[in-house]
Amino acid sequence: MLRAIARGRFQQIVPYGIERCFGTSANEPHYDVVVVGGGIVGTATARELAGRHPHLSLAVLEKEKTLGVHQSGHNSGVIHAGIYYKPGSLKAKLCVEGMHLAYEYCDQEGIPYRKCGKLIVAVDDTELGRLADLHERAKRNNVPDLVMLDAAQIREIAPHCRGVRALWSPHTGIVDWGLVTEHYARNFKDRGGIIHTQAEVIGFQANKGDYPVRINLKDKSVVCRYVLTCGGLQSDRLAKLTGCSSEPRILPFRGEYLLLRPEKKHLVPTNIYPVPDPRFPFLGVHFTPRMNGDIWLGPNAILALKREGYRWRDISFRDTWEALSYRGFQRLALQFVSFGIKEVMRSAFPRLQVAKLQEYIPEITASDIKRGPSGVRAQALNADGSLEDDFVFSRGDGIRDADNVASRVLHCRNAPSPGATSSLAIAKMIADKCREEFKL
Repeated sequence: MLRAIARGRFQQIVPYGIERCFGTSANEPHYDVVVVGGGIVGTATARELAGRHPHLSLAVLEKEKTLGVHQSGHNSGVIHAGIYYKPGSLKAKLCVEGMHLAYEYCDQEGIPYRKCGKLIVAVDDTELGRLADLHERAKRNNVPDLVMLDAAQIREIAPHCRGVRALWSPHTGIVDWGLVTEHYARNFKDRGGIIHTQAEVIGFQANKGDYPVRINLKDKSVVCRYVLTCGGLQSDRLAKLTGCSSEPRILPFRGEYLLLRPEKKHLVPTNIYPVPDPRFPFLGVHFTPRMNGDIWLGPNAILALKREGYRWRDISFRDTWEALSYRGFQRLALQFVSFGIKEVMRSAFPRLQVAKLQEYIPEITASDIKRGPSGVRAQALNADGSLEDDFVFSRGDGIRDADNVASRVLHCRNAPSPGATSSLAIAKMIADKCREEFKL
């Protein structure tokens, strides 16, 4: 899901045609459809709606000063191929479709990318069974051109990588998803859409007349006929504003990366990933080339003390209390106490990750790494402690008024990785839902 904000005057223009602020309450901006959230899913969906419905007036509300500030701008930059996801799930379907659409879109827009591939490496015989299961899953997901390699073939692709067998995904790539988000926004603006930044949504209420929904911002408001929220780290809070359940609850997990010393970049010519261990909730350490030439190592996974907390010193007492007091997190934490302690230790002492890195590339030493960037993942969590692993959409039903505001709001509550890869496919699906639900 998503959230938004607004303030100021109505016609102040900023780069890419973004309008910062709004008029007085006597002259509220009015639209047919408003998308709350200017991340990659929100902008992709707004772009799709504008292309399908050129007769409608559309707007995006984004609470930050610029678009794609959080998950869309703080991620690994990988174009995923759809290998890991449960066959038949939306994740699997939308990732494979989204990968093809992403490459096609980047070619059309002239956005640079590298189709550098990915190795999923079994470092010893104990991982071979899981690797074979993963291969079967990927085939059921229709992942293109995936092949199993032996140790010699691994070295042909990544000469410094050690492993007994590996899956090779030649269509996995890398791109700057923040740049892609900017292009989605430009397309939306070119199709007549309006983007408002610094526009944080604090509530929804009924409105009289042709525009039955009023979106309340911190000091202004906007009226519209229908609302779609794509709020990422704030998605559960946005849903609750229209009477939806607060579950699944969003918990912010920070992933901290290490950077490989420039002199050792040649060790990592492709994405190198571990074989997933089903005992643990997160994937584990991997090697990720970046478009600027950097090599990211990691990430770990630790509870952030703020929903948008990229450092240990970023603290929100509200966010921390909501997380720690939530019974779903308590059950998850009890289940993975040892795992969690190790992740915190690796955050405090990055060199503790070296041994794991050396399982794949023995030449890496502690002197080759330093602290790098971080991102915060919006992890949807259920009350029983289980992670919500697929895309989730919901409609509010708790607001009771004559105009039935809740029936006019659709929430995208969970769009986890590979949300960026899947963004164009997600946009098509959401646009279909909007057409069906809102009779556009």
